[in-house]
Amino acid sequence: MITEIKVPSPGESITEVQIARWIKNDGDYVEKDEELAEIDSDKATLTIAAEQSGTLSIKVKEGETVSVGTVVCTIDDQGKAPAAPKAAAAAPKAEEQKVIPSAPAPTSEKVYSSGIPSPAAEKIMKETGVTADQIKGTGKGGRITKTDVLNPIPAATPATPATAAAAVVPAAVPGSRDKRREKMTMLRKKLAQRLVAVKNETAMLTTFNEVDMSAIMEIRKVHKDKFKEKHGVGLGFMSFFTKAVCEALKEFPAVNAMIDGEEIVFNSYCDIGIAVSAPKGLMVPVIRNAEGLSLAQIESQVIALATKARDGKLSIDEMTGGTFTITNGGVFGSMLSTPIINPPQSAILGMHNIVERPVAINGKVEIRPIMYVALSYDHRIIDGRESVSFLVKVKQQLENPVQMLFAGKDPVKLLLGL
Repeated sequence: MITEIKVPSPGESITEVQIARWIKNDGDYVEKDEELAEIDSDKATLTIAAEQSGTLSIKVKEGETVSVGTVVCTIDDQGKAPAAPKAAAAAPKAEEQKVIPSAPAPTSEKVYSSGIPSPAAEKIMKETGVTADQIKGTGKGGRITKTDVLNPIPAATPATPATAAAAVVPAAVPGSRDKRREKMTMLRKKLAQRLVAVKNETAMLTTFNEVDMSAIMEIRKVHKDKFKEKHGVGLGFMSFFTKAVCEALKEFPAVNAMIDGEEIVFNSYCDIGIAVSAPKGLMVPVIRNAEGLSLAQIESQVIALATKARDGKLSIDEMTGGTFTITNGGVFGSMLSTPIINPPQSAILGMHNIVERPVAINGKVEIRPIMYVALSYDHRIIDGRESVSFLVKVKQQLENPVQMLFAGKDPVKLLLGL
């Protein structure tokens, strides 16, 4: 019996997907539940699995966009699994082996092995970073000439549907004016549409501040080893920022709200999106109810979600429903930026790199590790006073992390009942 494998629905409102990569080849024998292909929607990458064992017949090529429910391949259960390879025949005994003398090389001219470049070609290859296995030699005996390097013909390699997308692109030769076109993924197209929509449909502004990271860096220096030993995760900056943001959102609920038609929806919980740069584009997995998590729990979830994002394993549910987003451009060396709001949210916090800078402390100049932070917000729902006060609150808690244990209140005043 032949079973048709159709494109599953990745989620509500998604009507089409792109065949990103075939994991198996046409004609392969596949086992039930074995992964056959990866599909890209405008929100996530998913996989298609075999519904039965049999021989695979691919109906849709890589890179094609198809509607949900389209038959992309079939499996014939009459196909037989390949037989196990037989043991290699025993090598002939030494006394039975015959030595055949090789023919002497001609002495009339110098012979070069296939793939060896001429001196001129080798010089250009070193300058451009091109390797011999990337070029097909057209000289005598397969030798690579200067012309081969300047006008490369890629070395022939057997390509399969699963490996064609990973073909090596020859390095550009200085002075060349070659171009390369690459089809946008559905995720990238959707991201582009959303970014343009945010700029057109929101009244986005950005406010800035700076944070003295001395206290947090000292805590990490003293306790990071014991923290990792006990909790099994490293103590990073993201957990401190997430915790500080959650406390500030409680005090300024408009920053955690969003517009729905003619209504403002206020959220009593903090579902914090963490922006992650993944191979296929920007992903924003969400940490649910972050306000009730410990630093260790936040760090664990950040690592788990970031790993899934980079492996293309995030589900739709893990990327939807956030109420506020944090993005860390500092890991790439960014000093300052204006992050774009992640709709339908109303604000996003941007972290940047930590740089030692001279600052005035009690009338004296000291060198402190300073991070610039930026809050982009929708002015339709968040006023200037709220945005600035929110960012100041985040700054205060990061500079005095102990306050986070007391819900942002002064521990001394709590002790004294003030």
